[in-house]
Amino acid sequence: MNQYVNKRFSLQYKATIGADFVTKELQIDDRHVTLQIWDTAGQERFQSLGVSFYRGADCCVLVYDVNVGKSFESLNNWYEDFLKQANPSDHSSFPFILLGNKVDIDGGNSRVVSEKKAKDWCASKGNISYFETSAKEDYNVDAAFLCAAKSALANEQEQDIYFQTIPEAHLSETEQRGGCAC
Repeated sequence: MNQYVNKRFSLQYKATIGADFVTKELQIDDRHVTLQIWDTAGQERFQSLGVSFYRGADCCVLVYDVNVGKSFESLNNWYEDFLKQANPSDHSSFPFILLGNKVDIDGGNSRVVSEKKAKDWCASKGNISYFETSAKEDYNVDAAFLCAAKSALANEQEQDIYFQTIPEAHLSETEQRGGCAC
Protein backbone atom coordinates (compact mmCIF):
# COMPACT_ATOMS: atom_id res chain seq x y z
CA MET A 1 0.00 0.00 0.00
CA ASN A 2 2.73 2.44 0.99
CA GLN A 3 4.83 1.42 -2.01
CA TYR A 4 1.92 1.95 -4.40
CA VAL A 5 0.83 5.34 -3.07
CA ASN A 6 4.09 6.89 -1.82
CA LYS A 7 6.75 4.88 -3.71
CA ARG A 8 8.41 4.09 -0.37
CA PHE A 9 9.31 0.88 1.38
CA SER A 10 10.50 0.67 4.97
CA LEU A 11 12.10 -2.26 6.73
CA GLN A 12 10.78 -0.76 9.98
CA TYR A 13 7.20 -1.40 8.93
CA LYS A 14 4.82 -1.58 11.88
CA ALA A 15 1.95 -4.03 11.63
CA THR A 16 -1.44 -2.43 11.16
CA ILE A 17 -3.60 -2.45 14.27
CA GLY A 18 -7.27 -2.37 13.31
CA ALA A 19 -7.18 -0.59 9.96
CA ASP A 20 -5.30 2.02 7.98
CA PHE A 21 -6.10 3.69 4.70
CA VAL A 22 -4.53 5.79 1.98
CA THR A 23 -5.86 7.43 -1.16
CA LYS A 24 -4.45 7.66 -4.64
CA GLU A 25 -5.80 9.55 -7.63
CA LEU A 26 -5.36 8.25 -11.15
CA GLN A 27 -6.80 8.42 -14.67
CA ILE A 28 -8.38 5.32 -16.14
CA ASP A 29 -9.76 5.58 -19.67
CA ASP A 30 -10.29 9.36 -19.45
CA ARG A 31 -11.98 8.97 -16.08
CA HIS A 32 -10.61 10.56 -12.90
CA VAL A 33 -10.63 7.95 -10.14
CA THR A 34 -9.80 8.30 -6.46
CA LEU A 35 -8.88 5.00 -4.87
CA GLN A 36 -9.41 4.60 -1.15
CA ILE A 37 -7.24 1.66 -0.15
CA TRP A 38 -7.90 0.10 3.25
CA ASP A 39 -5.48 -2.19 5.05
CA THR A 40 -7.52 -4.20 7.54
CA ALA A 41 -4.62 -5.81 9.39
CA GLY A 42 -4.87 -9.39 8.11
CA GLN A 43 -4.79 -10.79 11.63
CA GLU A 44 -7.57 -13.01 12.94
CA ARG A 45 -7.89 -10.98 16.13
CA PHE A 46 -9.05 -7.99 14.05
CA GLN A 47 -11.32 -9.97 11.72
CA SER A 48 -14.43 -8.90 13.64
CA LEU A 49 -13.78 -5.29 12.56
CA GLY A 50 -14.27 -6.31 8.94
CA VAL A 51 -17.95 -5.48 8.61
CA SER A 52 -17.22 -1.81 9.32
CA PHE A 53 -14.66 -1.62 6.55
CA TYR A 54 -15.92 -4.13 3.99
CA ARG A 55 -19.42 -2.73 3.39
CA GLY A 56 -19.48 -0.60 0.27
CA ALA A 57 -16.15 -1.91 -1.03
CA ASP A 58 -15.77 -2.02 -4.81
CA CYS A 59 -12.96 -4.59 -4.88
CA CYS A 60 -11.05 -6.80 -2.46
CA VAL A 61 -7.29 -7.30 -2.68
CA LEU A 62 -6.16 -10.37 -0.74
CA VAL A 63 -2.45 -10.57 0.05
CA TYR A 64 -0.43 -13.53 1.27
CA ASP A 65 3.29 -14.11 1.82
CA VAL A 66 4.66 -16.65 -0.70
CA ASN A 67 7.19 -17.70 1.96
CA VAL A 68 4.63 -18.54 4.67
CA GLY A 69 2.28 -21.43 4.01
CA LYS A 70 -0.12 -20.45 6.80
CA SER A 71 -0.82 -17.07 5.17
CA PHE A 72 -1.87 -18.86 1.97
CA GLU A 73 -3.91 -21.44 3.88
CA SER A 74 -5.95 -18.69 5.54
CA LEU A 75 -7.06 -17.21 2.19
CA ASN A 76 -10.29 -19.22 2.06
CA ASN A 77 -11.31 -17.86 5.46
CA TRP A 78 -10.54 -14.26 4.46
CA TYR A 79 -12.34 -14.70 1.13
CA GLU A 80 -15.48 -16.17 2.70
CA ASP A 81 -15.42 -13.70 5.58
CA PHE A 82 -15.19 -10.77 3.19
CA LEU A 83 -18.17 -11.99 1.15
CA LYS A 84 -20.19 -12.62 4.30
CA GLN A 85 -19.47 -9.24 5.86
CA ALA A 86 -19.42 -7.06 2.72
CA ASN A 87 -22.48 -8.85 1.35
CA PRO A 88 -22.14 -7.65 -2.26
CA SER A 89 -25.24 -7.93 -4.45
CA ASP A 90 -23.59 -10.61 -6.62
CA HIS A 91 -20.97 -12.73 -4.86
CA SER A 92 -19.94 -14.48 -8.07
CA SER A 93 -19.01 -11.31 -9.96
CA PHE A 94 -17.52 -9.25 -7.13
CA PRO A 95 -13.93 -8.35 -8.08
CA PHE A 96 -11.12 -9.92 -6.09
CA ILE A 97 -7.39 -9.68 -6.76
CA LEU A 98 -4.85 -12.00 -5.16
CA LEU A 99 -1.29 -10.85 -4.48
CA GLY A 100 1.50 -13.27 -3.65
CA ASN A 101 3.89 -10.85 -1.94
CA LYS A 102 7.56 -10.99 -0.92
CA VAL A 103 8.75 -12.86 -4.03
CA ASP A 104 12.09 -11.06 -3.63
CA ILE A 105 13.08 -12.76 -0.36
CA ASP A 106 16.14 -14.99 -0.65
CA GLY A 107 16.00 -14.74 -4.43
CA GLY A 108 12.76 -16.70 -4.38
CA ASN A 109 14.47 -19.72 -2.78
CA SER A 110 12.52 -19.55 0.48
CA ARG A 111 9.10 -19.62 -1.11
CA VAL A 112 6.75 -22.37 0.04
CA VAL A 113 3.66 -21.53 -2.06
CA SER A 114 4.14 -22.12 -5.78
CA GLU A 115 2.73 -19.81 -8.41
CA LYS A 116 0.75 -22.77 -9.79
CA LYS A 117 -0.87 -23.42 -6.41
CA ALA A 118 -1.91 -19.77 -6.15
CA LYS A 119 -3.27 -19.73 -9.71
CA ASP A 120 -5.22 -22.93 -9.02
CA TRP A 121 -6.77 -21.25 -5.97
CA CYS A 122 -7.72 -18.25 -8.13
CA ALA A 123 -9.28 -20.56 -10.73
CA SER A 124 -11.36 -22.23 -8.01
CA LYS A 125 -12.76 -18.81 -7.07
CA GLY A 126 -13.91 -17.87 -10.57
CA ASN A 127 -10.57 -16.99 -12.17
CA ILE A 128 -9.71 -13.99 -10.04
CA SER A 129 -6.63 -12.06 -11.12
CA TYR A 130 -3.29 -13.01 -9.58
CA PHE A 131 -0.06 -11.05 -9.28
CA GLU A 132 3.25 -11.96 -7.72
CA THR A 133 4.62 -8.84 -6.07
CA SER A 134 7.44 -7.39 -4.06
CA ALA A 135 6.65 -4.23 -2.14
CA LYS A 136 10.34 -3.91 -1.31
CA GLU A 137 11.47 -4.04 -4.95
CA ASP A 138 8.32 -2.34 -6.30
CA TYR A 139 7.72 -5.35 -8.51
CA ASN A 140 4.23 -5.64 -10.05
CA VAL A 141 2.68 -3.37 -7.39
CA ASP A 142 1.36 -0.73 -9.82
CA ALA A 143 0.03 -3.38 -12.21
CA ALA A 144 -1.84 -5.14 -9.41
CA PHE A 145 -3.55 -2.00 -8.11
CA LEU A 146 -4.36 -0.81 -11.63
CA CYS A 147 -6.04 -4.17 -12.24
CA ALA A 148 -7.97 -3.76 -8.98
CA ALA A 149 -9.14 -0.28 -10.00
CA LYS A 150 -10.18 -1.41 -13.49
CA SER A 151 -11.98 -4.45 -12.07
CA ALA A 152 -13.89 -2.26 -9.62
CA LEU A 153 -14.89 0.15 -12.40
CA ALA A 154 -16.00 -2.68 -14.67
CA ASN A 155 -18.08 -4.20 -11.88
CA GLU A 156 -19.59 -0.79 -11.09
CA GLN A 157 -20.66 -0.40 -14.73
CA GLU A 158 -22.16 -3.90 -14.75
CA GLN A 159 -24.10 -3.08 -11.58
CA ASP A 160 -25.34 0.20 -13.11
CA ILE A 161 -26.57 -1.71 -16.16
CA TYR A 162 -28.23 -4.29 -13.90
CA PHE A 163 -30.04 -1.67 -11.83
CA GLN A 164 -31.16 0.19 -14.96
CA THR A 165 -32.92 -2.96 -16.17
CA ILE A 166 -35.01 -3.41 -13.02
CA PRO A 167 -38.50 -2.14 -13.86
CA GLU A 168 -39.86 0.60 -11.65
CA ALA A 169 -42.59 -0.49 -9.29
CA HIS A 170 -45.90 1.24 -9.88
CA LEU A 171 -47.34 2.40 -6.58
CA SER A 172 -50.90 3.41 -6.00
CA GLU A 173 -51.57 7.08 -5.28
CA THR A 174 -52.15 6.30 -1.60
CA GLU A 175 -48.86 4.39 -1.31
CA GLN A 176 -46.97 7.24 -3.00
CA ARG A 177 -48.23 9.70 -0.39
CA GLY A 178 -47.07 7.33 2.35
CA GLY A 179 -50.58 6.56 3.60
CA CYS A 180 -52.17 3.22 4.17
CA ALA A 181 -54.21 1.66 1.35
CA CYS A 182 -56.58 -0.09 3.81
